[in-house]
Amino acid sequence: MTSNHDDELPWPEDAIEVARIGEAWGIKGWFRVEPHAGDPKAVFSSKRWFIQPPAGRPRPAGAPALPKLLRIVQAKEHGDGVVASAHDVGDRGAAEALRGARIFISRASFPTPGNDEFYWVDLIGLNVVNREGLQLGVVTDLLDTGAGSVLRVVEPASETPPESAPPADTATPPANGARRRKPAAPPPAVERLIPFVAAYVDEVRLADRLIRVDWHPDY
Repeated sequence: MTSNHDDELPWPEDAIEVARIGEAWGIKGWFRVEPHAGDPKAVFSSKRWFIQPPAGRPRPAGAPALPKLLRIVQAKEHGDGVVASAHDVGDRGAAEALRGARIFISRASFPTPGNDEFYWVDLIGLNVVNREGLQLGVVTDLLDTGAGSVLRVVEPASETPPESAPPADTATPPANGARRRKPAAPPPAVERLIPFVAAYVDEVRLADRLIRVDWHPDY
């Protein structure tokens, strides 16, 4: 049973979403876990998993309320995935009721990474510049290709319309019923996919929120 102390645990201020719960596994309450990162090290770092329902998807009518906290008995790699069991989840039905739930863990519980190792969550939001000092954008996500990780870097679209198009609120009024030309749309955001390997990544400076890469803007 969950202790009163656990029931009163506040939501961690440094909570990080690390995985989601998949389908039930077996008949004894085990369930599959789908980590967001290729390395499930963060998932294994705590026995207390804070739970939220899937974003934008309400619980089905009559479905039991999700617990705020799961106290994990065991989590382990199995085949090419992860499975787990938790206190008070004793059969397949109870495990299936958790399906789709999002798993959050306190960042403070993550084990210290080794040299030249980084958690994905620490890379998201970092600015990316190349060797020439050109800003390439901001890391918005990482992709696991199986062979390694790839940074998704997005350079925001310019908010300044081309000079040939006058702003909508200052355009010259139409004369003789002529149609007013619409302002030209700003260019779209630029997305770059940069392999997170030493051949392209020169340095990562978490304190400066900066990644320096050997990458041409036209790649």
